Amino acid sequence: MKDKNNISDLKAILDSAQATKEELRSASKNQKDESLKKAAESIDSSRETLKAANEKDMEAASTLNLQDSFIDRLKLDDKRIDSMISGLKKVIDLNDPVGEMTDKSKSPSGFLVSKMRVPLGVIGIIYESRPNVTADASALCLKSGNACILRGGTEASETNQAIEKCMIDGLVAVDLPSKAIQLLKNQDRELVTQLIKSENQVDLIIPRGGKSLIKVIAEDSMVPVLKHYEGLCHVFVDENADLNKAIDISLNAKVYRYGICGAMETLLVAKSIANEFLPLIFDEFKKYEVELRGCEKTNEILNINLATEEDWKTEYLEPILSIKVVDGISEAISHINHFGSGHTDCIVTEDDSAKKTFLTNVDSSSVMHNLPTCYADGFEYGLGAEVGISTDKLHARGPVGLEGLTSQKFIVEGSGQLRK
Repeated sequence: MKDKNNISDLKAILDSAQATKEELRSASKNQKDESLKKAAESIDSSRETLKAANEKDMEAASTLNLQDSFIDRLKLDDKRIDSMISGLKKVIDLNDPVGEMTDKSKSPSGFLVSKMRVPLGVIGIIYESRPNVTADASALCLKSGNACILRGGTEASETNQAIEKCMIDGLVAVDLPSKAIQLLKNQDRELVTQLIKSENQVDLIIPRGGKSLIKVIAEDSMVPVLKHYEGLCHVFVDENADLNKAIDISLNAKVYRYGICGAMETLLVAKSIANEFLPLIFDEFKKYEVELRGCEKTNEILNINLATEEDWKTEYLEPILSIKVVDGISEAISHINHFGSGHTDCIVTEDDSAKKTFLTNVDSSSVMHNLPTCYADGFEYGLGAEVGISTDKLHARGPVGLEGLTSQKFIVEGSGQLRK
């Protein structure tokens, strides 16, 4: 895998993507699905190659000063290869959104107006660490009729190239253009700078990574950006919660995987149940060696580190959790809407009124009831896979699957009517 893109090659890559998008727009569902099936078969038969490539990346990463959560996201083992294959199969099972007609009605002048779902065109995806994004993003872009240009992080270079080859195997097997999926192999940041300023040849940029990466891209891009700054997720245990359920949900929301954007970072507890609930959850988190930081009320009950205002703003991605005792649901909602990132927040309660109030008033892309926040995932939502979780409010919000990678155009059908 010595082949590297030179910066001067970017124009050729963009031109190829432009030429490819026209062919993808008219590709049939069967053709796209068969391509994904062949790609899944290639991934399955290339397990040892994929793991060997990943071992090189893991070895190189071990010499760097990286967070444990970052290293965890980088690792590719048989379980995660199985998950990639499962994700491709889920995308195959999804309806093809391209060409879908909706909202058909007759206008006041007698002609028919409807909407047709169409691909966006060329999508640039810039991501760090997670090599599975190479497969997930490629699959969703292909199924939604979009050409994609992928730029993974240096730390996953070998793994990404091995996965890209499997995806291209699928394209070639059904005579779809191999340039429908292009991975930028040159890690020069200038290539990214040029990519995000190619407003006439790229239709959408999707960054996945740390807050600093996304902030830089959002500020410098001349192409629309689908943003996901961070996952500062909350679980609120209401006064009417089932405490056993609340313990299980709170624990799973945090310890399922510390490094995912859906991991709980702040636990909010209603004051009326704090004396009973906090010692119970303290014992559970102690088993996992999770560092707890609490507000003054929490520290009157538990002997833990005192939380600062900065803790309420922090996405730890580590075995650290902040805890705040709140007067009730109103304060919980205010805290979430002020400090949260608009990602995913949950209420644990058996009270229907509290449930409705929370679901209605928390301003996040996913709002949950009696579920751990780690369920915030396109696969779990039935989207097959996702290219990211958008905390934006325009175009797409939450896990972005097939529909989020398309737009709509008006289709207007007449019989010769003339405007007077």
